[in-house]
Amino acid sequence: MKKHNFYAGPSILPQFTIEETIKAIENFSNTGLSVLEISHRSKEFVAVMEESQQLFKELLDIPEGYSVLFLQGGASTQFAMIPFNLLNKKAAYLDTGAWSSKAIKEAKALGDVDVVASSKDKGYNYIPKNYVIPTDADYFHITTNNTIAGTEIKTDIDSPIPLVADMSSDIFSRPVDVSKYAMIYGGAQKNLGPAGATFVVIKDDILGKVDRHIPTMLNYQTHIDKGSMFNTPPVLAVFSALQTLKWLKENGGVKGAQKRNIEKANLLYDEIDRNKLFSAVVPNIEDRSLMNITFVMNDDYKSHEKEFLDFVDERGIMGIKGHRSVGGFRASTYNALPLESVAVLVQAMKDFENKIS
Repeated sequence: MKKHNFYAGPSILPQFTIEETIKAIENFSNTGLSVLEISHRSKEFVAVMEESQQLFKELLDIPEGYSVLFLQGGASTQFAMIPFNLLNKKAAYLDTGAWSSKAIKEAKALGDVDVVASSKDKGYNYIPKNYVIPTDADYFHITTNNTIAGTEIKTDIDSPIPLVADMSSDIFSRPVDVSKYAMIYGGAQKNLGPAGATFVVIKDDILGKVDRHIPTMLNYQTHIDKGSMFNTPPVLAVFSALQTLKWLKENGGVKGAQKRNIEKANLLYDEIDRNKLFSAVVPNIEDRSLMNITFVMNDDYKSHEKEFLDFVDERGIMGIKGHRSVGGFRASTYNALPLESVAVLVQAMKDFENKIS
């Protein structure tokens, strides 16, 4: 039976990425060695790192003056690295979910934090509007896509101060005007590759402006100066990320991904809004994520939740149980998920509606 992978992360990868990674595990770049055991200082892997950084820049049309890094520690480590490197007096944050609140907590340990707006009052089911970004802050931090509640900022914000964005779960899902950002970062395990690598796109001239001592490994300049090779990088994860970047380029680039993502999301949201059994967690259409589509069973049918999960499981649909803090269901429709899988889920929702009606 074909499996349909809706897990939120680690999540679905292109089949191309999986196949090329398997080949490299057996014999990397005709070296006779596995990518699992190759030296990160070898010319073959240095070429992988350099190509990954260059293709990252090409696909996002990153202007001059930015560095692309592949680090470790996930986005959670970045929550601390960002204020270590950028927070001198005060930082501003937009609170749109669990991950932004974690980032806020880390920043507060290093300086003053102005939370300009929050959607916590309604379980993070909307994106705050009409807030004011303080011009005296060192940077403004946002989380563009919120995997748990299923909201997304789909446009590039005009910020009067350096803009920092966690794009862990929607990187490469739409075109981004990188020139509007001082930094973009995220874990790879949703739209780029397997867990283990963290990407950072950072404007070089925003560094070197804080008064504190920055530990060597937490200093972005350390990794820029060494081309992400200061210490042993996550070799396998970077290699796999390169394969995904190649796959993305061959399939219409970021604009092609955006077109497919809109089609997938529209198909599923239309069924959620039509089907009497379900309701979307996010009421405002403009705030609904294209990457993590959250929905719940209406009150009259709550008792059928487990039955529905068993029903879709029999059809090879995996990973749609909602996060424990929201409940219900979550379908993660990342770049590598084919439209076919969404169609299978939609048909299952229709069939289940007919079954219990």
